[in-house]
Amino acid sequence: MKIGIFNHHSIADKDPAILAQRAEEFGFDAFWLREHPIIPVVTSGPVPDVLAETVDPFIALARASAVTKTIKLGTSICVVPEHNPLLLAKEVATLDHFSGGRFLFGIGAGFIQEGSEIMGVDWEHRWTQTREAIMAMKALWTTEEAEYHGRYYDFLPVRSFPKPAQKPHPPLLLGGRAKNLFKRIVEYGDGWLLPYIPPRSLISPEQIRQGREVLNELASRVGRDPKSIQVVAFAWLPELDTLKAFEEAGADAVRISLETAGEKEALAKLEEIARTVLG
Repeated sequence: MKIGIFNHHSIADKDPAILAQRAEEFGFDAFWLREHPIIPVVTSGPVPDVLAETVDPFIALARASAVTKTIKLGTSICVVPEHNPLLLAKEVATLDHFSGGRFLFGIGAGFIQEGSEIMGVDWEHRWTQTREAIMAMKALWTTEEAEYHGRYYDFLPVRSFPKPAQKPHPPLLLGGRAKNLFKRIVEYGDGWLLPYIPPRSLISPEQIRQGREVLNELASRVGRDPKSIQVVAFAWLPELDTLKAFEEAGADAVRISLETAGEKEALAKLEEIARTVLG
């Protein structure tokens, strides 16, 4: 099973280039960063203050890509409907192009209603809007002259370059536990990105096993190879028994949380995790 690092807290006080470079040296498969474009001061539900300190993952990952050669670079997650898909498609393609095809596009539809609505998201139909954005971006990534005509996005033929290094495009990993998530993955995604759920609750190995079985069944039903769909788990702590249970349940990869603040502390914790899970 592939093992990556997920920077859970803000990296404003830690250089993503240094973290990613060290993660690559230790042998981790991927380096993941989250996204929260804006956090309203007043929300209907609890939102950790640290989310407001999250930096732009595309700029941070681009910085990391310049000092690394092999480690994958992922968003966990990018809140797709809070972006214009024409601009987001170019950001994704540019990062994938210059990193040599190392980008993993973890996507979601958002969980903070007030913030999403500020950004123009149709909250009740945010996954429908997300699907349209993905379809529009796929057209931009794979055709010389792309157009899209939908409810939320509508544009005449345009040219968008560069194209992604990965063909037809970077892996689309859908995050969350929404009711129809597995159907969406089989329809237009490449994998299931299991969510991180504060404070430190986990989706169990049995839930992973059940999800893997549903994905396999839905994929087979439409003639798709179930092996073409990845399952990427999440772990708060580098516990070998937990990681082994995830792998046995059907996870192809896992990302482990790197929670510490401050660059010195983060690098020390990264080394500790590496010793535990990579030997």
